[in-house]
Amino acid sequence: MKVAAIQMVSTPDVHANFEAARAWIAEAAAAGAELVALPEYFCLMGLSDQDKLAIAEPLADADVAGTASTPMQHILAETAREHGIWLVAGTLPIRTPDAERVFNTTLVYGPDGRRMARYDKIHLFCFEDGQRRYDEAAVLLAGHELVAFDLPARDGRNWRIGLGVCYDLRFPELFRALGRTQPLDLIVLPAAFTDTTGQAHWELLLRARAVENLCHVLAPAQGGLHASGRRTFGHSMAVGPWGEVLAVKRDEGGGVVLAELDHGRQTAIRRQLPALQHRVL
Repeated sequence: MKVAAIQMVSTPDVHANFEAARAWIAEAAAAGAELVALPEYFCLMGLSDQDKLAIAEPLADADVAGTASTPMQHILAETAREHGIWLVAGTLPIRTPDAERVFNTTLVYGPDGRRMARYDKIHLFCFEDGQRRYDEAAVLLAGHELVAFDLPARDGRNWRIGLGVCYDLRFPELFRALGRTQPLDLIVLPAAFTDTTGQAHWELLLRARAVENLCHVLAPAQGGLHASGRRTFGHSMAVGPWGEVLAVKRDEGGGVVLAELDHGRQTAIRRQLPALQHRVL
């Protein structure tokens, strides 16, 4: 199955971000990608964390392409339907009962434009090194449900896909739990890793999650200098079940990372090294 991770350098302009995202999605679909994934915060990298509250939407009905109160979800649903792709739509700020905070939510749309999955980011990033400080809990409410879904590919194979977002990558137990009843074939992890943490840990952690679960990983990321002065690491990539990097964008800026995922090879690797069957804990 051909997949695409889209890298962006999102801005405080929601309209401009959506225009860029739609252009990259169209390019990926034209190249044959069945699944296309956007990065975390693709819709907005504001000047402050509070900016997310101003654009937050209520969750639209799963079978409706959106309403006047959910224009971002409408655009995403229609884009997936237009190109006949599975779209893992990065993250959007979705309203919560707590008016002071929002969920950081990944929505997945099928080729018919229906919403097929929703995941609210569970682990909220916090970092301080004396010069920079980030605390997502100030504006985000943590989710609590693990989410995986089935994708029937065009070749007839079924892919079991687990969802995570950015900081979730540091918690291997999340992905172990996702694959407990049925092994994952692919982890999709939209991210906006800081340049500091990304240089040290991004590729290392992505490859580790692939090796531990003997599955593919697709990680679309923010990559560049944003209006707030924050620099994100980028390096959007696809990783194979043996931990090998299948494709990566090593320079900053927007773009499409395409990779061919091999379900048959994954099955062969699991047969040769049946580590998932040897788990005790």
